[in-house]
Amino acid sequence: MPPRRLFSADSHCVITSDQVKGNLASKFHQGWDDGMVKYDAQRTEQMAGGSLELEDFVDLEAARHPGYFNSTARLEAMDADGVECEVMYSEFDFTSKVYQLGDSWKECATAYNNTLHEFASVDPKRILISYQLPLIEIDYATSEVYRLADLGARSIQIPNFPTEVGMPDYHDERYAKLWHAFEETGVVVANHLTLKEDLWDVFRRDPTPQKGIFTALPGFAIAETLCWYIFTGVLERHPKLRVVFVEPGLFWLPGFIRYLDSRMGHHYEFPAMKELPSTYFRNQMAVTFVHEPEGVELRHAIGLENVLWSTDFPHPICNWPNAGAKIEKQFEGVPENEINAITWANGARMYGIE
Repeated sequence: MPPRRLFSADSHCVITSDQVKGNLASKFHQGWDDGMVKYDAQRTEQMAGGSLELEDFVDLEAARHPGYFNSTARLEAMDADGVECEVMYSEFDFTSKVYQLGDSWKECATAYNNTLHEFASVDPKRILISYQLPLIEIDYATSEVYRLADLGARSIQIPNFPTEVGMPDYHDERYAKLWHAFEETGVVVANHLTLKEDLWDVFRRDPTPQKGIFTALPGFAIAETLCWYIFTGVLERHPKLRVVFVEPGLFWLPGFIRYLDSRMGHHYEFPAMKELPSTYFRNQMAVTFVHEPEGVELRHAIGLENVLWSTDFPHPICNWPNAGAKIEKQFEGVPENEINAITWANGARMYGIE
């Protein structure tokens, strides 16, 4: 059998402040630095003296690989593992930090995305960088979608919980032009796993050594985001909008979708919808997984075409190195056409790769 074509729908890279400032006019550097200090102080306050160790969140071997920092080296790592294309997310969570930047936020946001473009420019057909979009001004956000699409963007990450950053929820009419821009350009909306702000209270109360209660919870918060897209009619009004949930954890999804379907017509009214929640999910959404058995066992319950394999380099239990061997073990007994769908065809179709 010829080697499989592999499409990884989630992995990570490091972008530094110095790289961003290389694309930012010097008069904005101090504002950038001050904003990063403010953000770090805010996070320190939220953690209240607690800490999270690097080894709890990354595979240390992968995190030392030069491909975590350098895109040419990353292509070499992908070649060694037989990964043809990979969607990459920066570890630098700009959509959280931008709110500390004051009046220079637009210049900083543009410089940040230009830095991501530079990282991917070594081979943008293989390194599909996911840009990050602050929503402080919808007109800027909309124009940035078009600008990034012209640069070749296939994925743009937006906040999972807009009210946490002072914006209305996603059914608000002001977002219509933004959703239209995503539809018109074909760029995928990325909702990557992030920490909901109220989870920091759990962090402060969690007595376990590695904050195991806290770290078990973030994926469930994605349910709120999913419901907002579906029940408020965002997907109904924008049928070409495509949303990928990254690292949500798959074990809860099939039951949750069935539960949402079961409430239709029973004591609840959702006038913005014309279809079952599962229909919108199947038609316009997808989810990524790494080494969860549910990605294989529940593939039909979730939707065979809605499941996207990933390496998640360099996070815990990542499928690097030796991705091919890990796929053989994880997908043992699965028909070849279904393995191809999850590890190549679904991602290639979602992100427009031939």
